[in-house]
Amino acid sequence: MSLLLHELEHSFWDTLVLVPFLFVTYLIMEAIEHSAGNRAQEAVARAGAAGPVVGALLGALPQCGFSAMAATLYAGGVVTAGTLVAVVLSTSDEMVPVFIAHGAPVGSMLAIMATKVAVGLVAGLALDALLRSRRAAGDGPHISELCERAHCHCDDDHDHGHGHGIGGIVRSALVHTAQVTAFIFVVTLVFGLVIEGVGQDALGALLADHPVRATFVSALVGLVPNCAASVAISELYLDGILTAGPMLAGLLASGGMGLLVLWRTNASWRQSLLVTALVYAVAVVVGLGAGALGILF
Repeated sequence: MSLLLHELEHSFWDTLVLVPFLFVTYLIMEAIEHSAGNRAQEAVARAGAAGPVVGALLGALPQCGFSAMAATLYAGGVVTAGTLVAVVLSTSDEMVPVFIAHGAPVGSMLAIMATKVAVGLVAGLALDALLRSRRAAGDGPHISELCERAHCHCDDDHDHGHGHGIGGIVRSALVHTAQVTAFIFVVTLVFGLVIEGVGQDALGALLADHPVRATFVSALVGLVPNCAASVAISELYLDGILTAGPMLAGLLASGGMGLLVLWRTNASWRQSLLVTALVYAVAVVVGLGAGALGILF
């Protein structure tokens, strides 16, 4: 019972911190949908090539809310897949506070963050370059589809003349935020209970003394949409159980709640699966490369 209560509290606070990011994101998206029109689509199209650069830099900030914001914007067609991947790979999540709490060298922490930003930037730009030739002419934000999938009746407000007002925009943003927040809370609670049930000691035993296996498993743990994943990976690295390669793989894959929000809001499960698989593949390849080169932080 104490474990359940602990995880309920932990999941509540982990989810609560995302609410402002989600709400602001949906406000922006509703404003684009209801007032900006074709000019916003053209602006997004022009700025799309630079999206991964901005995304990778924003992701470096120690706040997993940016990955949730990026996932929502991607699901609405506002940012590119490369931008989303760049944010997820560069997101620091709980690494920074854990390193600071342990008194780890600032130079090491900054080097890890810079590596994550560089990997996110390169992967994001490469993905967008690969997809650019396949992009249909005239593609742009399709935020109204989020309303249709969420059954929030935003279009009803629009049809009755209320959707253009501030009240209609706020109402739609609140409905979307509440739906996604509830989903995040439930999944975070489930994953938190699983991680706590397994235990950090058991996780450390699985990852120790086998760097290649540790790299694949660490990246898989990093995909878990819970701050406990990045905390465990950081702790195991600082305790000397994980080497630099597996640690880097785990932290690259640890994109906060971004992938969870993507699976909740994106219409295409195939797209969500491909983005998730790409994040995992990049994390593993970089982790194995860092291990082979003997890179230290």
